[in-house]
Amino acid sequence: MERTVETSSRMALEVPIISARYARQFIRFMERKGVRRHAILGDTGISGDMLDDPDACLSMSQVRELLGKAEWLMGDERAAFQFGQQLDLPAHGLLGFAVLGQENPRRLISMIVQYLRVGLPLMDMDLSSTGSTFRIRLIDTWGLEHLLPCLTKIYMGSIHRISSQVCNHFCFEFDFDSSLSPDQWSAIAPYCEFRFNAPASQVTMPLSGRPIRKDETGLEFILANARSREREPSEQADETVMQVREMIMSQPGRPCTMDNLARRLDMSPRTLRQHLSTAGTSFRELRNEIRQNFATLYLTDTAIPLESIAEKLGFSDQAGFTKAYRSWTGHTPGDIRRQARDRK
Repeated sequence: MERTVETSSRMALEVPIISARYARQFIRFMERKGVRRHAILGDTGISGDMLDDPDACLSMSQVRELLGKAEWLMGDERAAFQFGQQLDLPAHGLLGFAVLGQENPRRLISMIVQYLRVGLPLMDMDLSSTGSTFRIRLIDTWGLEHLLPCLTKIYMGSIHRISSQVCNHFCFEFDFDSSLSPDQWSAIAPYCEFRFNAPASQVTMPLSGRPIRKDETGLEFILANARSREREPSEQADETVMQVREMIMSQPGRPCTMDNLARRLDMSPRTLRQHLSTAGTSFRELRNEIRQNFATLYLTDTAIPLESIAEKLGFSDQAGFTKAYRSWTGHTPGDIRRQARDRK
């Protein structure tokens, strides 16, 4: 009997159950951190053809090999959480767009859990609520052992990203240790609490109380962001545009310059400029488009002061930010914030 159970467990590990798009996104995330593709894929059984096939799926065995290989290459123990933060609902696939259509915050949280159970069945989740506060506890069903912290952080990062539409504050608890301080963790997820060596890995989040707006800027920002992540062009110029978009979105402030991005991409500023021109755009156009999206998100969905928004987006003062925003949209930041308040 024990041998039969063991054989069944091994067979389950070889069943293709996870869309290869997650591996594709993960490889690109690691490449942006300077890790070569071949260093991650070696001995995993995952081929380039498999990554390029939109219908391909990975087995749990292949996922474990991939995470095991990447874990020691990440360097920063927050990297897995940051990768999860890139997995917004559209990044999870077409069903993610359907989930975005939920107008009821409680229903959205419930659907997120249901979808992750089906679309990313690497961990199970237990959902409970008290009043307007939800708690999602993660459960290891595969015996992940040393890989459990890595996968737990990926799930937590994704939950943070896709639930931030309806939650203003998160408390993340992990049943393992961290060598980093709470402040270092909060730097990648502002207004969130991080606790380690807890009895269970779970996230607690009170709903913000505001309905999800289907046709306003918050959702437009999410979809625009998702579209930039989903593009998978083959030509080098288009690939460069995608990489530049990702870099600007991760750091839209003052350090985001043509020279800095070219250095991170291991090319000269002139070559970078040529790639962008071939793709029909420029560094300035990309940066302004993304800064406009971020600015509108801050103005409509947060109470961050205008001077702080200006600083986050790389402007020397509030006046410069106001002038730029008016040139982008035809409205002042104050106008947009007042309109957002009137709608609430």
